Amino acid sequence: MNIFSYESKFSQVMLKLSYSCWLNLLWFICSIPVFTIGASTTALYTVTLKIADETESNITKQFFQAFKRNFVQATRLWLIMLLAGILIGADLYIVSHMRAASTGFPAVIWTLGLALNICAAIIYTVILMYVFPLLARFENTDIEMIKNSFLIGIHYLFCTIMVAAVHFVMFYAVVALFTPLILFGEGLCALISSYFFLNVFRVLSTTPEEEEQ
Repeated sequence: MNIFSYESKFSQVMLKLSYSCWLNLLWFICSIPVFTIGASTTALYTVTLKIADETESNITKQFFQAFKRNFVQATRLWLIMLLAGILIGADLYIVSHMRAASTGFPAVIWTLGLALNICAAIIYTVILMYVFPLLARFENTDIEMIKNSFLIGIHYLFCTIMVAAVHFVMFYAVVALFTPLILFGEGLCALISSYFFLNVFRVLSTTPEEEEQ
């Protein structure tokens, strides 16, 4: 088979790379107001999950349909996560500086406080990684979305580690190796992550009867 034919693996990879580049641009533009980051991220994962599942059609139309459909809940969840992130970040900054300036028993107390804050930051990161992909795939209340994001992230630890690694590698590559990779940015990260998420979501969607079969 000619590698440049539409059905070839090479052409399919190039097509998906072009999709990720275009989706990254849509995501970036729709995230500019900041408060819309949740809605644009949910829309991004709605499309990338469809691409991973090979059920995508007009990706631009699907993106904006998902953006509009999930706007209210995604924005609400994003504002909750943003506030929580600011509080955890501020607490980490204060406690780390207090620990550095203390000696003896107070230093031990501040060290314990720092450890608790690091645990909170890890929990926050896990929830942040899952909450918008979950919203793109399932319907639930805000509290259940947040709770399920943490429980699923801990249960499917391999998926969590791989998604975190994908984002870390992209960040490192853009900052330290080849800045033009930012053209793919979150679009490519979401697309690669969606292949991991899709396997998890398929398991979550499987009924007990289907598991027995």
